[in-house]
Amino acid sequence: MKIKTVEFIKSAAEFSQAPIDGRPHLAVAGRSNVGKSTLINYLLGRRSLARTSGKPGHTRLLNFFLVNDAFYLVDLPGYGYAAVDRKTKGQWGSMVHDYLEGHQDIKALLLLLDLRREPGLEEARLMAWLGESGLPFFPVLTKIDKLKPQARAKKLRFWREQLQEEVVPGALSPVSAHLKLGREELWAKVAPLLSEEADVEE
Repeated sequence: MKIKTVEFIKSAAEFSQAPIDGRPHLAVAGRSNVGKSTLINYLLGRRSLARTSGKPGHTRLLNFFLVNDAFYLVDLPGYGYAAVDRKTKGQWGSMVHDYLEGHQDIKALLLLLDLRREPGLEEARLMAWLGESGLPFFPVLTKIDKLKPQARAKKLRFWREQLQEEVVPGALSPVSAHLKLGREELWAKVAPLLSEEADVEE
């Protein structure tokens, strides 16, 4: 995808504050320490659009970025700081849950997972809920530069085996800003779900 313009629009503390203007939304979710801000900056071709921090949980609001004046990339709060929601048994904040379940323009979600870790209960519950809801999602493996090539390949095989029943074939995407890896491949998977107005041509 060719990123021409990116504009920070707003932060929202409630689902009702999310933009509703007909443009599609692409949400990004993950644990508080999964490297979400780094990945967003890499996907959008910017160095410091999304704020990175050494302290997990920096993002506590729904943050909306307008891309190419055509679709929103939405930075969701990390698991560790989302308000407890009884429906999802404490795993997902009510604000985020309401947004994912109720916003009419959300088209897909990027679920960030640390390559070095095993899938936790939160990820399993979230993927099960996404499967039931019908919202398309793409598992994105981060932190891949933290492992040497042989260990990296072993972990990639592990994740493919773990997620083979939860996601469609080919949906799993390893991405690394440090290695300059996976950006265009991930956009190619997501772009068809965005509207024609999203300017997804190279």
